[in-house]
Amino acid sequence: MYPFKPGSFAPRNGWYVAAFVEEIGETLLSRWILNQPVVLYRKADGTAVAVNGRCPHRHYPLGASKRVGDAIQCGYHGITFGADGKCTFVPSQLTIPGVYTIPAYPLVERGLWAWIWMGDPDKADETLLPTLEEIGYGLPGQIPEAFYYRHVNGRYQLLNDNLLDLTHLGYLHGTSIGTQADAETPETRDLDERRLSSRRHMNDTSMPPSYRALFDYQGPVDRVSGMDFYFPGFHAGIAEFRIAASQPSGGDVLSANRVWHAVTPATRASANYFFAMSSHSRKALASARENLVSVIDEDVFATEEIEKIISTLDDVPPELMLKSDQTAVMGRRALQAMMDRELAAQD
Repeated sequence: MYPFKPGSFAPRNGWYVAAFVEEIGETLLSRWILNQPVVLYRKADGTAVAVNGRCPHRHYPLGASKRVGDAIQCGYHGITFGADGKCTFVPSQLTIPGVYTIPAYPLVERGLWAWIWMGDPDKADETLLPTLEEIGYGLPGQIPEAFYYRHVNGRYQLLNDNLLDLTHLGYLHGTSIGTQADAETPETRDLDERRLSSRRHMNDTSMPPSYRALFDYQGPVDRVSGMDFYFPGFHAGIAEFRIAASQPSGGDVLSANRVWHAVTPATRASANYFFAMSSHSRKALASARENLVSVIDEDVFATEEIEKIISTLDDVPPELMLKSDQTAVMGRRALQAMMDRELAAQD
């Protein structure tokens, strides 16, 4: 499936964000993940759990059913499944064969996020999760906050591509958070088996429009912009602004925000998109929340409009590749390599 090899969709053996921690409560939360319906909820002891959301009897959505203690009772015929996926009750019979089960998925709460492992549960290694320290979560003086969840009607890799090619900032977001320097400044990259990092250092450059208004500063700045992509779907970004070294108060920090984007495949043509960030004050977070709504909406718009075009094509034409596409291509190759390894392991 574009932009991967035919037959390739998404890696399964990896940690994806299923929800913000604050979303999961006593009420059943339905979410599509890797082309599967998933139901998330908290047991009476507060433990968050995730199970498959399809009743194996007649395919009724368990997310549209009801809680019975820590179990889910199907709203169609009353068949009940525990948090471990095992069937505990069938109204029409006394015997419950062992095959009456639904998948239960490993789920880990870390930071603002609940992470799910949809692949082989025996391979669900928590050490593969990005640590809070390496994504810049919990830095001294910084307040983290979950901002937005969006269900996006576009395949997940379009969002990954968007986040791995920040040259679009000066155009798609040219009236808010981007400038021409985002495309004109060379990018440095670093790749290892867990993540792909990119950075742009823009010195003595103009402040993006929304930041000029926010900080009431019109002079030049030194900027650092970049993203750390932790495979298969988490992006930890940095957006740092200092008064340019050429100025009398050069080096003074105007802003040093951390932003976090989680991209989780929903279906083959849709995605779950989670955005969060941290800043030095509640006031700054409130201002950012207000200003970034339109930015997120612009990214979602671009993704959904591209999906409308490519979904009509049996074969997507070859892309016009630019030098600036290198980071996005490296990200695509990393995910394809994960899928290739999973396929090879099945042979």
